[in-house]
Amino acid sequence: MPRDHLQSAERSAAGSAAGTPGRTSPDAGRPDAGRSDAGRSAAGRSAADGAEAPFLELLARGAPAEAYEQPVLLARAEARPVERIAALERAKLLALRVRSEMEGRRRREAELSALFETAHDLAGLRDLDAVLRAIVQRARSLLGTDVAYLSLNDPERGDTYMRVTEGSVAARFQQLRLGMGEGLGGLVAQTARPYVTDDYFRDDRFQHTHSIDTGVRDEGLVAIVGVPLTLGDHVIGVLFAADRRTRVFEREQIALLGSFAALAAAAIDTANLLAETRAALSGLERANEIIQDRSAVIERASDVHDRLAELVLRGGGVHDVAAAVSEVLDGTVEFTEAPAAPARALESSRAEGHAVRHGDDWIAAVAAGDELLGALVLRGHPGLDPVDQRTLERAAMVTSLLLLARRSAAEAEQRVRGELLDDLLDARDRDPRLLRDRATRLRADLDATHAVLAARLEGGTAGAGHEADARRRLWAAASHLAATRHGLAAARDGGTVLLLPLAPGDTATELARRTARELGTAVHEPVTVGASAPVGPLLARPDTVASAYAEARRCLDTLRLLGRAGDGSAAEDFGFLGLLLAGERDIAGFVDRTIGRVVAYDERRGTELLRTLDAYFACGMSPARTKDDLHVHVNTVAQRLDRVGRLLGDDWQSPQRALEIQLALRLHRLSGVTPPPPAQA
Repeated sequence: MPRDHLQSAERSAAGSAAGTPGRTSPDAGRPDAGRSDAGRSAAGRSAADGAEAPFLELLARGAPAEAYEQPVLLARAEARPVERIAALERAKLLALRVRSEMEGRRRREAELSALFETAHDLAGLRDLDAVLRAIVQRARSLLGTDVAYLSLNDPERGDTYMRVTEGSVAARFQQLRLGMGEGLGGLVAQTARPYVTDDYFRDDRFQHTHSIDTGVRDEGLVAIVGVPLTLGDHVIGVLFAADRRTRVFEREQIALLGSFAALAAAAIDTANLLAETRAALSGLERANEIIQDRSAVIERASDVHDRLAELVLRGGGVHDVAAAVSEVLDGTVEFTEAPAAPARALESSRAEGHAVRHGDDWIAAVAAGDELLGALVLRGHPGLDPVDQRTLERAAMVTSLLLLARRSAAEAEQRVRGELLDDLLDARDRDPRLLRDRATRLRADLDATHAVLAARLEGGTAGAGHEADARRRLWAAASHLAATRHGLAAARDGGTVLLLPLAPGDTATELARRTARELGTAVHEPVTVGASAPVGPLLARPDTVASAYAEARRCLDTLRLLGRAGDGSAAEDFGFLGLLLAGERDIAGFVDRTIGRVVAYDERRGTELLRTLDAYFACGMSPARTKDDLHVHVNTVAQRLDRVGRLLGDDWQSPQRALEIQLALRLHRLSGVTPPPPAQA
């Protein structure tokens, strides 16, 4: 409160009193002693002068209502005249009325602006959800509530569900569904009348249910108002505003929420009309497309006939047929093996001799007599024209002819490859030149580095017939793999043997694991693969391939004994056990793989890491005892062992690695290598 206005008014009142002739009276001791009635009236008017000024300043700066008490309190604290205080009280009341009127005007202006903006959004409706979100946001902002939300009726389920929420934090509340008549929202949706409560949980007008009350309690709502969204005589939803504290909603606020509800209903109605219009246009476009398709269907049938005939004449493959039909039918056509195709649809197509629909796809069986070779599958094309259906069926027939021809050629090549591998394994007296010539015709290079792999099924199939069929499939898959990798394959010892070249940088282990995965995928059963060490050239000795096959068989048996059925591995993966599996006992290779980096480090640096390792293991892996044995400081032992760890890896002291390292140290000593001269590590 500006104090100078009060002081000015007081000085004005004092001046008026001083200019009035006084006289002595019994009342001379009172503040107004010596004044006549007229003088006192003039003094009151003087005291009232300027009382409005502090309140005008408060109005000008938009001060809160509480601030309007300050001028009156200050006047009383300074013992201002009664007339002055009364004038300030009157000015305060008048200023508060003016303030209330101004606030009301500003509020109505904001409400009208929000309604205008919402109507503008509705006029340019593109996204219904965006318009509904804007309505809910503006309703929450103008009513000053914690939460606002909108629900829509679901005629099929007979309830109402949350569509848009603003300010909500509880997931359960946002997923609520209210039955008709349940809760405040269900009552509004049922009766088409607004309902308001200042304390939801104490209000027994609503049908409280566990799910609704739990959702409202999770959100922490107390005061709720809901107004219906109506289209004609039908209620399509409810618009809500809610607070997390007790609150009495004013009539004007409920009316404003009703205005927003009317706009929301109009937005939904407009969106429905737009959707219906779009659907009608889409129907007309579809009809036009059908007419255009009909005019082109005969032309497509003639085109596919010419393409298929050309494919057969130039020796095209199955995938060429699928690609040609895909282009003609304007869809994706794939050839699928019989086990991977839908069994019921495939059998139905074979029995009927026609393509059949399976979901959104079409299945045309590729068969030769009673044998199912696979299927042509047209993906994602549920509406297939009868002429296009016959095109797919004709393509399936051409595919079966191509498959039979390819099978005959593949069987002949597989037989030739198997015979060559059998001769490499068994007929050791064959002429190497003849073997090399036969391999060249099959695009196999016998002078390259190869690995021999022994493969066996692990499916545990029931029945001799099923097992024999599985073995045939394994041999066929292995033969196909060998043909694509320029190798050889043959059935042997209840399994399959493969001779595959090693690519630069490839290892026998990687080749075995990759082969196990590929064969297992092809036959749909686990396949275990053991590999020999790399060998080559294959014709250097007559027994090269046979010895490598024996090693691969031992590796295969070891995998099965170790419970690693369905895996692939080579002898080098088993550490010192690989020495037992290897036909030629590659001791130098084992020592080099195990401690080769330590040996090389000692040779380069003249250190004693090997000697330290020997002493460390001999002393029970105790650094304290090791330093006594070596007659060095314990820190020296620690430094050397740290260097060993960096060379061999952090797990070098694990039981398995430690055993292999000790064996490699023993073999290194037995090999007669002179230890390097002593030096500090």
